[in-house]
Amino acid sequence: MSGSGSVANPYVVSAEVSCEDVRGCLSAGPGITFDQGTGEIAANVSGQAGNNLAIGPDGGLLVPTAGGAVLAGCGLTGDGTGSAPLTAATGTWPYACDPDTVGGVVVCGTDGVLRGEPRGQVNFFQMQETRTYEDVAVPSDLIVVDTFTLDITNPDQCRPAMVLVEREVDVDFVLPVGAGASYGQDTDQMYYLRNTGSSTINDAHTQTTKLYQALTALAPGAAAVVQLPITMDRGSGGATYNRIQAFLRAILISL
Repeated sequence: MSGSGSVANPYVVSAEVSCEDVRGCLSAGPGITFDQGTGEIAANVSGQAGNNLAIGPDGGLLVPTAGGAVLAGCGLTGDGTGSAPLTAATGTWPYACDPDTVGGVVVCGTDGVLRGEPRGQVNFFQMQETRTYEDVAVPSDLIVVDTFTLDITNPDQCRPAMVLVEREVDVDFVLPVGAGASYGQDTDQMYYLRNTGSSTINDAHTQTTKLYQALTALAPGAAAVVQLPITMDRGSGGATYNRIQAFLRAILISL
């Protein structure tokens, strides 16, 4: 204490406290660092990738932005502020189904471009072949007399394909008087003719068609062979055949 206590010379109480005595009362919190040794208090800047926080030329904290605000391009909305963060600009789901169950996905490609799911594909394969024979007798019991094939490959490298097959068959029969003959696809009899006239019927034929699902799922990039076995039966009275024409068409649908 110093001074006499008068107006001109008042009492003065002085005290000195060291910095070390005060530091024990200080601690760091979120976003702050405190060095007990030096007494330095500073901002705790995250080192996570993408953090653009910096110290500005005036010594203050600075988040660099383009023109003072984040510029949102196509597909984005918001300006990057707390009240308007950057978000994806989405539309309204217009369907009755649940997007969490049936909705597609969007991923980021190695080039940094957003990519949607692979496009669906519809692919088509076909063959047509005519084979001739030297008046072969039509069997009386059901047997496979010849087989036609079509090689197919699923070009889609992402999805399995459903395979629809259309098959057409035309057989030329020679039917003496009273003769009969039948042909089919696999075990399905498609056509039967009997000559009830008074003269031989030469090259009697009718073209038949069948459409069916051959495969429910042909794996991506996988190959398969579509077969068309031609069967004949009910041959009688010297019936023969001399020509078989076959068409095989395959539609591969991957969605």
